Amino acid sequence: MSKRKSGGVLDTIRTVIYAVLIAVVVRAFAYEPFNIPSGSMIPTLLVGDFLFVSKFSYGYSRYSLPFGLPLFEGRIFESPPERGDVAVFKLPTDGKTDYIKRIVGLPGDRIQVREGVLHINGEPVERTLIDDYMIDAGIGMIEMRETVDLYEETLPNGKSHYIIERSDHAALDDTPVFTVPPGHYFAMGDNRDNSQDSRTSMVGFIPAENLVGRAEFIFYSHSARDASPLEIWKWLPATRFDRLLDAIE
Repeated sequence: MSKRKSGGVLDTIRTVIYAVLIAVVVRAFAYEPFNIPSGSMIPTLLVGDFLFVSKFSYGYSRYSLPFGLPLFEGRIFESPPERGDVAVFKLPTDGKTDYIKRIVGLPGDRIQVREGVLHINGEPVERTLIDDYMIDAGIGMIEMRETVDLYEETLPNGKSHYIIERSDHAALDDTPVFTVPPGHYFAMGDNRDNSQDSRTSMVGFIPAENLVGRAEFIFYSHSARDASPLEIWKWLPATRFDRLLDAIE
């Protein structure tokens, strides 16, 4: 009996170890979960969204690996991002902080924003007013709603997505021309008047090496105002069931 019991315990331990190893490999090389802590990608991504990012979409760099281990330089199995991809990258100015934005500029592009309208290589990007959009403008437990403009933006490759604008005269609605260097990308948030992105010196151009992966789909979402990440017992009533398994476009 004791041998059987001992064998059963060892089998359980082995199973747990195998499961942990598989999870580590999947997280390191296939899909990694991320959560959205800010509103810079509204309306595409909301605070409280949890999503999977495919690590293999753009190939691998040191930033794709756990702890950013510097095992090699550059990228291997590289596949360049497409214009319009929602990508996770390491902030170029510190190489540690995860950012998620939309890739709008490719190497060699000239990017400029004029009166709120994105221009690529001198041509305005098509932008169609869809409707009003209500966003949470409260602070802490104070509830406030703000009405902004919801647009559909269509990039030169035909990829469409929604953006929001409070006005066309905010701080980042008129910029100089940015020429994207070779091996770099230009990224912007879909919440155009509330996003630290490539229009600012804090972010700047995104080196290809800093790309972590492409955002694929939302696997869970809850209202951050109704339930904090630590209040697990509140998650069910705060769950946004209509967002579960939504593809990110």
